[in-house]
Amino acid sequence: MTTETVTSRLSPKQQAIGPIAAFAATGDLPRLGAALDSGLDAGLSVGDCKEILVQMYAYAGFPRALNALGVLMKTVEARKQRGINDPEGAGPGPIPEGAELLAVGTANQTRLTGAPVKGPVFEFAPAIDQYLKTHLFGDIFARTNLDWQSRELATVAALAAMTGVEPQLLSHTQISLHQGLTHQQLRQFAEVLAKRVGPEAAARARTALDQQPAK
Repeated sequence: MTTETVTSRLSPKQQAIGPIAAFAATGDLPRLGAALDSGLDAGLSVGDCKEILVQMYAYAGFPRALNALGVLMKTVEARKQRGINDPEGAGPGPIPEGAELLAVGTANQTRLTGAPVKGPVFEFAPAIDQYLKTHLFGDIFARTNLDWQSRELATVAALAAMTGVEPQLLSHTQISLHQGLTHQQLRQFAEVLAKRVGPEAAARARTALDQQPAK
């Protein structure tokens, strides 16, 4: 009999994020449609799904994010034809602009990771550092209609589904723990990936988690 408490388990909505992000990131559009249908059934709003897919541009590129949003449009319309009117969800609220965007993005990046982010690659190519701070941690993470834990679950799933991005998967696994997700929850998330996405994605997620010190 399990000793886990209810609160140590991911909610159905949190679990549904994994397949949506993974299939969007890999461009598996037929399976993405089914994952979106399941996610909406699990209680994700249309706005939640939009946010997950928009965020994928930062990890898988604009083409796959745009294609995924097209699948969402078709899924929502098909559900309406079946008499299902899914809630739109809350809007993102005001988004910083100009110089404020870089400041907010830098602060968000520091809060997410727990320390200022520096490194040789950012010194070698300062433009990528600015793009990360303004576009990813500013433009995206300043949007308040999807919480940071959900955004990190989406990121972990996307990176686990792709190959050659193990350092980033390791980093975002660390960030997920820093944002309050537990080892148990991330272990459960890997199980979700195993069942709904594939064994390779699950194995990469478990490998990244196994490198994190237990608390």
